[in-house]
Amino acid sequence: MAKSNEIKLNLPPIDDLFSTQESRDDAKREKVMDISLSEINDFPNHPFKVKADDAMLEMADSVKRYGVLVPALVRQKPDGSYEMVAGHRRKIASELAGKAEIPCIIRNLTDDEATIIMVDSNLQRETILPSEKAFAYKMKLEAMKRQGKRTDLTSEPVAWKLKGKESAAILGEQLGESKDTIRRYVRLTELISPILDMADNGKVAFRPAVEISYLPKEQQQALYDTMQSEDCTPSLAQAIKMKQFAQEGRLNEDVILSILAEEKPNQKEQFRIPRERINKYFAPGTPTQKIEDTIIKALELYKKRQRDMER
Repeated sequence: MAKSNEIKLNLPPIDDLFSTQESRDDAKREKVMDISLSEINDFPNHPFKVKADDAMLEMADSVKRYGVLVPALVRQKPDGSYEMVAGHRRKIASELAGKAEIPCIIRNLTDDEATIIMVDSNLQRETILPSEKAFAYKMKLEAMKRQGKRTDLTSEPVAWKLKGKESAAILGEQLGESKDTIRRYVRLTELISPILDMADNGKVAFRPAVEISYLPKEQQQALYDTMQSEDCTPSLAQAIKMKQFAQEGRLNEDVILSILAEEKPNQKEQFRIPRERINKYFAPGTPTQKIEDTIIKALELYKKRQRDMER
């Protein structure tokens, strides 16, 4: 078979032959474009709630007067539509203001890059619900872990992997939280919706909510029903006890009711004496615990004396 004498030349693309370096660089730069609101979809499983509250109404009024001052960040999907990465509140405010378009920066991002930017941009807000942190931390951790597994990257995630640090520890350093706190927030994603709502509303404290998350879903539902019927919530100690019973396979509705019926330390009746009534009996600066111990000893002596007089 005759060998081909065809010579292959590595020629630049035709566009490059008839364009300047300046125009090619300009084509690569990110630009702000007005995009129709109807063409922008929300980020999948966006963990942050966007509410039509007073702050949103104020933002809508500002958008109506001055427009959107900070462009949103979107990425283009294969079908030509756009996906919001950062700017969900601005989009809703624009809709409320009667706008048809919103200024956006279009950036080429992978799923994981988009997830990390979406989470980071929303964590700058002043008020963030426990559930929002929970799902946001989980999404970012999963994205960081996937990036860390790649061997063709020269970005920071590879450096984290080579240093042997866990993603939770890295995320904690970024946010000023311990890795244990990060893990506890992620545990909240295992709660059933009604109990997670109670955690958001402050009806169930954070640490008890974390312990409850270890219960199977059906036992969480039984706990929720009991909390509603008895109008009570578990303390940390009670939540830990329920978790232990569940792990031993001994948790049921009766056990849940029994544990919740236990007296909590802060439910014990307190007896208080105004400090000014007893100050004359103690030197200035006497610690409260020492005053309490002295009063108990005095009462014991008084009780003993009463018994001696009755004999």
